Amino acid sequence: MTARVLVLYTGGTIGMVPSEQGYVPCPGFDGRLREELGERAAELPEYDLVEFDQLIDSANLTPAHWTRIVQMLEKRWHEYDGFVVLHGTDTMAYTASALSFLLRGCDRPVIITGSQIPLSQLRNDGVDNLVTALLLAADRRITEVCVCFNGRLLRGNRARKVRTSGFDAFDSPNVPWLGQVGIDIELQEDLLLPPGTPDFLQPDFDPAAVVMLPVFPGMPARLLEAAWNAPGVRGLVLQSYGVGNPPDADEAWMASLERACNQGVTVINISQCQQGAVCQGVYATGAALNRLGVVAGADLTPEAAFAKLHVLLTQHREPQAVRQALAQVLCGEQN
Repeated sequence: MTARVLVLYTGGTIGMVPSEQGYVPCPGFDGRLREELGERAAELPEYDLVEFDQLIDSANLTPAHWTRIVQMLEKRWHEYDGFVVLHGTDTMAYTASALSFLLRGCDRPVIITGSQIPLSQLRNDGVDNLVTALLLAADRRITEVCVCFNGRLLRGNRARKVRTSGFDAFDSPNVPWLGQVGIDIELQEDLLLPPGTPDFLQPDFDPAAVVMLPVFPGMPARLLEAAWNAPGVRGLVLQSYGVGNPPDADEAWMASLERACNQGVTVINISQCQQGAVCQGVYATGAALNRLGVVAGADLTPEAAFAKLHVLLTQHREPQAVRQALAQVLCGEQN
């Protein structure tokens, strides 16, 4: 039986066209794609394409777009064997992470891809990425949200954009790739998540609920205070040094962080390093965060930490419940 795949075009570089202001999103992608594929389309899984009414440049993405994607997927979930989400690269890792939590318990593939050069240009990477994504979306061994880019299959909530100019724009620094597509499609089946029943969570996100702040030398306490004490903020992703070390010698800075925790702001601590995990307590500086109730973010990527905290804040009102859920592994996002 031939697999059927739905392609959801949200916008992004892959479907952009040149304008006087630079590349811009453009409707009518289905026709341009089928013209580009030509006779090759007969060798691909049968697919339909649906595009957003208002295409987005992914730099303009908001958490509300995550809910809209889930709504469109749920409506057609049982009509197709797999899904491809075409998305801009700038915030692709955020969306991949968010969808992994909102669709937790997937029972079929959701493959997110895009391109560095638009399909409208002679030398582009969009065709290869999309063809590969279509083939992977028809593979019944995959039952999770993934990013497919430049022949790499990555767990969605482990993926990061690591290059701005290379075709190999995405990687998963802390875990192996789930698969590699060269002459053959090679999947690491022992790493794939088992199938389940997707949650189809469709929360009404508050975009102000989560802020993310990197620590830097000499960072003033007033900046930290302004971040967590802004209207609507309920969660803070703190990007600290190394294995999770803050500037604990700055008493005003640490006092501000303590006030945040005492006032019900959920703080998760992740590392600024691409590889490795937070281990609060290895150094005395990190141990101070344990005393305050800051959640150690293990090896979460910034994108996954941001999305996970956003999703959990829509599910729990009590800060302690959010903290407990943050520390749990929900869908392969951390070790």
